[in-house]
Amino acid sequence: MSTTTLPSTDTGQTTERGPKPLTEGKQPLGILIALWSFVVLPLIAVVVAIPVAWGGWLTWTDVALFLPLYFVSGLGITVGFHRYLTHSSFKATRWLRVTMAVAGSLAIQGSPTQWVADHRRHHQYSDLEGDPHSPWRFGATFWGLAKGLFHAHVGWLFHRELSNRERFAPDLMADKDIQKVDKLFPVLVVLSALSPAIIGGLVTMSWKGALTGFFWAGLVRIGLLHHVTWSINSICHVYGERPFEMREGDKATNFWPLAILSFGESWHNLHHSDPTCARHGVMRGQIDMSARLIWIFEKFGWASNVKWPRQERLQAKLVNRDGR
Repeated sequence: MSTTTLPSTDTGQTTERGPKPLTEGKQPLGILIALWSFVVLPLIAVVVAIPVAWGGWLTWTDVALFLPLYFVSGLGITVGFHRYLTHSSFKATRWLRVTMAVAGSLAIQGSPTQWVADHRRHHQYSDLEGDPHSPWRFGATFWGLAKGLFHAHVGWLFHRELSNRERFAPDLMADKDIQKVDKLFPVLVVLSALSPAIIGGLVTMSWKGALTGFFWAGLVRIGLLHHVTWSINSICHVYGERPFEMREGDKATNFWPLAILSFGESWHNLHHSDPTCARHGVMRGQIDMSARLIWIFEKFGWASNVKWPRQERLQAKLVNRDGR
């Protein structure tokens, strides 16, 4: 029997109608243990960050370590994992492709192939049965939505079956470079978590410098970036504006307070309306640092075939077609 290949309406990728299941089994115990460690410890660090800073345990060395690591790992997720690997919003040279995959891995949100598989599945079933992290999973009542927001934000990570990589990311499974990064993911996790301590200790020549470097540029940076990313899954499917039309059932929103910390990812309504678009913040005043980085890549010749928004397409998707 022949197999039928259909375009995926949400991701710009192709999916195969065949025997491949939605998921490929539960997470191994070792991954769950590691997941608890890299969710709980950074969360505790974020909670205690203010009193620690007030007590004098925040130095300019910590800030100098925190900011570049936050930008590199954060943009590795938004530009590398999301707009490039998941949605093919542009083409990249081989060295840039590998660099973005490594940078995204430093955010410790999963290996490139698994992250992409989960996200493509999310788009295919957004806020419907099959979506791995919809906040509407338990209904629209107050308590149902409260439970759903927790599930979409972080709960799904602990009770999920892994999205089938062969079904949702066959292109990455066949990519030798990306598979090498996948295999190196545990090493990159250790590097991301511990390198701030090593650098901080060497710069200050003190154990205190190593400890504060690990706390701020390691734990706090990882925890903050985790919760900003997870907020796109939770908050940006419940609260905010929906100026652009989406398919029935999809409830993605624009939530401006997260725009800077998320590098433009919180302009989530346009993204779900036009997933392959390289820019998510398309209206006046909508800051999108991820799109600006793609623009820089394009100017240097490292990115090509960028799918920039077209005005006529945006106007066609507006809920109020007069642009108001």
